[in-house]
Amino acid sequence: MKEITQHRKKITERKIRYDGSIEEHCCIQLKRKDNTIVVFHEIRQSFTITGNQNQITIPKGSYTTAYYWRNKPFNLYFWRDVKGNFLGAYFNIVRNTMIKNNLVSFEDLIIDVFVLPSGEYVVLDEDELPSELPQFENGFVQRSLNNLVVSKNLLLEQVIAETDTIFSHNAHYYRWQSSLSTFLTE
Repeated sequence: MKEITQHRKKITERKIRYDGSIEEHCCIQLKRKDNTIVVFHEIRQSFTITGNQNQITIPKGSYTTAYYWRNKPFNLYFWRDVKGNFLGAYFNIVRNTMIKNNLVSFEDLIIDVFVLPSGEYVVLDEDELPSELPQFENGFVQRSLNNLVVSKNLLLEQVIAETDTIFSHNAHYYRWQSSLSTFLTE
């Protein structure tokens, strides 16, 4: 956690949806190295994800540790509650991830993979595709999804270990989280 508070830097996450609309979030850069950036985002409004028979609500006050790679066709949102409990992980299939000084942006390719704390996963949003998955984007999304499904467990093990060290989830963390909310609104 010391690393975070010493290097707090605002950064904008810009998601460019397939339809061209843009969604932005103010985040805190946690780590940047070569082709990777990790950012922190506090959840300010609860939301629910539903897939198959699974449903999970990410409550207000939880946080996202988000991982972006220039050289991978996906990014990762890793959610924990204020006590540090793992709530779930969410992979976006993407292209054209750009990491600049105060901006990380990516083009969202509709398909997402939601991973529950049990390890079970659900592929989301196939019904939103303009064509069948194998043909969509000349098969790029299908290939990316296949590779992600094979590699997700190892990647999640690494992220769980890393995010366990980011926050100690004690009283010091709660004081830091309070100051973070102020920092993000400045």
